[in-house]
Amino acid sequence: MTSDFVPGLCSVTFRSLSADDVIEATVAAGLQAIEWGGDVHLAPGDVARATTLARRCADAGVRCPSYGSYVAAGGAARDMDAALDTADALGARTVRVWAPLGVTPDAVGELAVAAGARGLTTSLEFHPGTSTETAASTLALLAAVDSEHLYTYWQPVAGAPPARSLAEYRAIEHACSHVHVFWWTQDGTRRPLSEGGELWAGVLGSPSTAVRWREPRVAYLEFVADDDTAVLARDAATLRGWCGANDGLLGALDHRDGG
Repeated sequence: MTSDFVPGLCSVTFRSLSADDVIEATVAAGLQAIEWGGDVHLAPGDVARATTLARRCADAGVRCPSYGSYVAAGGAARDMDAALDTADALGARTVRVWAPLGVTPDAVGELAVAAGARGLTTSLEFHPGTSTETAASTLALLAAVDSEHLYTYWQPVAGAPPARSLAEYRAIEHACSHVHVFWWTQDGTRRPLSEGGELWAGVLGSPSTAVRWREPRVAYLEFVADDDTAVLARDAATLRGWCGANDGLLGALDHRDGG
């Protein structure tokens, strides 16, 4: 299978674990990248910790392509500045940001401009209950902002038919930086990732032909059943199979020439 994606892990998958334990679990599962979350493992503005995590990850052969902030468009500028300081120290290429319902394109654009001034980019969280909960609303916001420094994440709606989810992904694929990978039922029950093969093999297994993001993308596992590292090993094996052998892409994650 040929894939544009590198397999990785969101640190929020294991909020109860220390950062060192997250790195150990990532390596043990054969994953190649971590998106550190701004809620538990790496608070925005903690540059010293970001520098330490970057070094520990590098020593373990793990990359940190993105920073999972909880900065919301329309908030205080200092919040974005703190997130950018952290991302820069971490060596991340993009900062995940949120677009609350009703947010203006100008507010989102301010985040993109701030990131661009640092040689970084922003990526919108694709999430229910926000202005980016569907492909249509996300595309409208991206078009209204019209910034080379703004991209989007993607993730499926829990329980949605695979064909519908795949169509949503295809619609925003050209502007997608990374994806959050999981497989849940509609009521939020976490299921083995292998059960989502109809969707995820389609998302991860077909090389994209129209991508603005010019760097390797990461398929980040986000949450596993029972928050169990043994389940991580199982689901990571499934994810690695869909991503194929992408060891050669790792070096490209170090270069900030995308966007």
